Amino acid sequence: MMFVRKDNPNITFDELYEKVSTYITDKKELKTISRAYLYAYEKHFGQKRLTGEDYITHPLNVASILAGINADSATISAALLHDTIEDCDATPEELEEKFGKEIATLVNGVTKINKLKFTCDNEAVIANHRKILVGLCEDVRILILKLADRLHNMRTLWILSEKKQKENAKETLDILTPIAHRLGMNQIKSELEDLSLRYLKPDVYFSIVEQLNQTRKERDAIVNEMMEEVSKMLDEHNIKHEIKGRAKSIYSIYKKLDKGRRFSDIYDLLALRVFVDTIPECYQVLGIIHSKYRPIPKRFKDYIAMPKTNMYQSLHTTVFGLEGYLFEIQIRTYEMDQVAEHGIASHWSYKEHGSNVKASMQSAMEQKLQFFREIMELKEEKNDELFVHNVQEDVLNNTIYVFTPKGDVIELPQGSTPIDFAYRVHSGVGDKMVGALVNGNIVSLDYQLNDGDIVKINTNKNSSGPSREWIDMAFTAQAKNKIKNFFNKIDKEENLKKGTEMLQKEVKKRKIPFAEFYSNENIDRLLEELKFSDMVELHTNIGNGKITPLQVVNALYNESKTKQELVLDRVINQDEKNVTVKGDIVVDNIDHIKINVASCCKPVPGDDIVGYISKGHGINVHRTTCPNIADLDERIIDVKWNDVITKKYATNILITASENNNLLINIINKTSNSDITIQSINTIASSDRYMFDINLLVDNTDRLNKFMSEVFTLPGVINVERIIK
Repeated sequence: MMFVRKDNPNITFDELYEKVSTYITDKKELKTISRAYLYAYEKHFGQKRLTGEDYITHPLNVASILAGINADSATISAALLHDTIEDCDATPEELEEKFGKEIATLVNGVTKINKLKFTCDNEAVIANHRKILVGLCEDVRILILKLADRLHNMRTLWILSEKKQKENAKETLDILTPIAHRLGMNQIKSELEDLSLRYLKPDVYFSIVEQLNQTRKERDAIVNEMMEEVSKMLDEHNIKHEIKGRAKSIYSIYKKLDKGRRFSDIYDLLALRVFVDTIPECYQVLGIIHSKYRPIPKRFKDYIAMPKTNMYQSLHTTVFGLEGYLFEIQIRTYEMDQVAEHGIASHWSYKEHGSNVKASMQSAMEQKLQFFREIMELKEEKNDELFVHNVQEDVLNNTIYVFTPKGDVIELPQGSTPIDFAYRVHSGVGDKMVGALVNGNIVSLDYQLNDGDIVKINTNKNSSGPSREWIDMAFTAQAKNKIKNFFNKIDKEENLKKGTEMLQKEVKKRKIPFAEFYSNENIDRLLEELKFSDMVELHTNIGNGKITPLQVVNALYNESKTKQELVLDRVINQDEKNVTVKGDIVVDNIDHIKINVASCCKPVPGDDIVGYISKGHGINVHRTTCPNIADLDERIIDVKWNDVITKKYATNILITASENNNLLINIINKTSNSDITIQSINTIASSDRYMFDINLLVDNTDRLNKFMSEVFTLPGVINVERIIK
């Protein structure tokens, strides 16, 4: 059996233009789309895809996919331009000048995502989840562009090696299809899932296809007969309608078979979808069908009264149909069908109805993107592994739907507790919570909620707030963060009080009159020298131990300072007018001191750097990200690179590759184009990878980053990173 391609390598712009013109009528917008095509055609001229087709067929197909969901003109234009920055010489500034800020922002957003190398088997996925999920919060159209881009690439995946096919398929299934699901874009999600399965498990995929083909004739006959029967019943009740047979996706069949189901036992292989004009007609159709065909009670779902959070609405019922066959029947309005198939993208058409409707639609889209707002909260996590865990648990995990006593639906990840429910409703409800009832029964706060529970939170306005134990009892990162924020605020107030008392005690100990110490002149001097914005910040930092009362008093009365403290104060409390330059490193107010570049992190010009005063060895300069100075505060001083750099600096990069065919020769060739000198190459043994620790001499980070990007494009290279030893 051959795998049928859905892309059209011969698609022309005229065909795309005709497709877009069916729903975009503004001549100015159509002209912008035409200009975008001509610009992309010129930039990609002469470039070929691996399939041998002209490269322009890719952006044309991506734009065609988006036109199929009635994407707005800015998104269509961005689709045509989406590879001009990454693969050509276009710049964001040039695109903004030619096509405006909106289109340039969309293209630049997709470009940033496409630069990321997704690898689901290593830690790179941590940073990639963060950049993708958080970055897409700015404009959901960037995400929709990415999904269309990936869909066309998956349609042409046959050209790649088997290994690359599986890598791309796994990445799509693990990262992108859950996001498509969250956006309600079922049509694109289903095709991505089917294509991913086709390359990950081709034997399973084609086995299901073969079984479907073997039973197709019989299924088509019984489905057509059932459609005629249902249609006849609805005609008798004068209900205007349309009925279609619904094909079950291959991937969804695979998931059911994978759970031990038999092919013959999958209910919804026989499926109908009924479309009507209004919501009341949906329920009327349901009643008519149930009056003749007995339903299976546990298979009924009312997603009209209780929509899914991705906006999906429909009635689902499974009935014993003709000849005893089980039929899954979905009943929805035409508008609901648009949302079901295209999700958030179903609102593209708001432009046809004027600016007021446009604004309200944008507002509706924003309200539905709770998913993204949660990610924005999760990104505050400092620990990368914890961030990914939270994303998987809060966003990509199975969800449950619970109710407030008023019947409002709250979506939570499976495993959530009343604490998570309370903070999802409102921070004030969580902070004042004293107990919870689930389905009328008192439960403990660590009780795991179930689908369909009715939850009532008892609050007390006089409550002192949450307990620190709740952090461990809560399941969602959102609730945990809000509890932590509550205590951070309390800790700040306590530190403020503690710091104020400690400083006053030290002033009293030194027998300095309070009026003198806290004079306006002295306060201004303290804040300037110690780099605090106000006395509240100064007192708080004393309370949390970041600075001592002795240091504060000595900042005004330095006659009691030790020689070492005087040197530190001269370095830290510097005047910008007196800058001493020594070589390539600038240290304020310090003359004739030895400056060393740290051998652990090996900073180069362009890196953010700090200095560490070492006893007897002058100042060691580290990158600010160096873990060796992470816990050091007392001897850290500000340093910076000179405007004029006189020499090259050494640094180390680690290259990981899957193959070693002339790789070192290719790397060395890249250095000649980048004015970079290789000092040494150390090969690190690995059972399934080739790893090279390379010591380089470079002028600055710009050249280093350019070189690393070029090495990354070499065949077989998996990862390139700077390392700290």
